[in-house]
Amino acid sequence: MTETTSLRTAVAGVPLTDPRVVRAIELVWREAELLDRADYTAWDALYAEDGTYVVPIDGSVEEFDDVLNMVYDDTRMRRMRIVRMTEGHALAAVDAARTVRTVSRFVPAVVSDDEVVLRSAQVLVAYKRGRHDLWVGDVEHRIRLSETGDRIVRKVVRLVDSEGAPPAAGFLL
Repeated sequence: MTETTSLRTAVAGVPLTDPRVVRAIELVWREAELLDRADYTAWDALYAEDGTYVVPIDGSVEEFDDVLNMVYDDTRMRRMRIVRMTEGHALAAVDAARTVRTVSRFVPAVVSDDEVVLRSAQVLVAYKRGRHDLWVGDVEHRIRLSETGDRIVRKVVRLVDSEGAPPAAGFLL
């Protein structure tokens, strides 16, 4: 029984069944669904106005302002990316991959009444031009809890092969 309990208890000592953690996990799953459906406008609405979306090259970096990243989007850049991916004139929109992702192995790192930091693993399969590509990474979501709606404040996707040459994506991680 101790082993089962330890698997359900996170690093922060908060069980995965804590209502705040459940809310955060549900938001992450909702985000994955919207991304796989390429509903980028609804996806963007999950973010706080000060929210950032980051895919670093160096997986050990914690501060992203002064380093090279694959993606480092604040609200303005995130919305510009969405326009490029949905207008139909950019290669990312015309030749976009279809994706199916699984997000699992949730570990709450920080839990308070107004914020949850949740670590997870993501496996994404992208299908494009008769080929499947696998994108695998550790993900960290910082989620602001609010009565008016929970929002993503920061999402960091640390790809396991981030220092290699990634194929053209045509989708969001």
